[in-house]
Amino acid sequence: MSRSHAGRTVVISGAAAGIGQALAQRLAADGAQIVIADLSDAADTIALVEQAGSKALGVRCDVSSAEDVADLARQARSHFGRVDVLIHNAGIYPLTPFSEITFEEWRKVMSVNLDSMFHLCHEFLPEMREQGWGRVLAMVSNVFHAGRGGFSHYVASKGGLIGFVRSLAAEVGAEGVTVNAIAPSLVHSKGTTGFEYFEDIEQLQAIKRAQQPTDLTGATSFLTSDDASFITGQTLVVDGGWVRA
Repeated sequence: MSRSHAGRTVVISGAAAGIGQALAQRLAADGAQIVIADLSDAADTIALVEQAGSKALGVRCDVSSAEDVADLARQARSHFGRVDVLIHNAGIYPLTPFSEITFEEWRKVMSVNLDSMFHLCHEFLPEMREQGWGRVLAMVSNVFHAGRGGFSHYVASKGGLIGFVRSLAAEVGAEGVTVNAIAPSLVHSKGTTGFEYFEDIEQLQAIKRAQQPTDLTGATSFLTSDDASFITGQTLVVDGGWVRA
């Protein structure tokens, strides 16, 4: 691995397992210090970061809570001094036909997936703008482009993130901060064990295998590095070629 993130601090939401854990491990190998924001125990991810030769801080955080995110920011700054990269990866994806979605469930999905990005950026973006360098990355979904029934609230929340990324990028680009998104397919992880869609999705992809969390680490490392300094407001689809438009 390169040391492209040496000396930088990265906050990753939803990094106790799955995609977020893989991102933490990769960026730690690239030299970054990692702050793990999750409601679950982050001990496994902390161990992987330390094995990669870096330092980690685990913070129990409900990213849909403005108070929890403010506390996350305080702890991150107290521990590491400043934050350079923010990756919003946390999310929920209940499978519910639209006719059965209650407004309570709709708001829960929006709160965890979309409102949380608002809270995170409100806390961490000002210092990035002040220091003249920063990277913001949102993990969205290729179903925004491909469409899939039963996930209307989830797809709407990810579409909101894509729109937010485009607009925010226009505001902060002149200050050295980039804002981008990555759109994976259905990723094989602890949270998706038992899903019945993998074989069907593989047939839609150009690459005929289930997507793994590590398939997202290279793109994440690149978009949060100096090498991507002229890329902002973009959504990079990393899904094995399901979406090809």
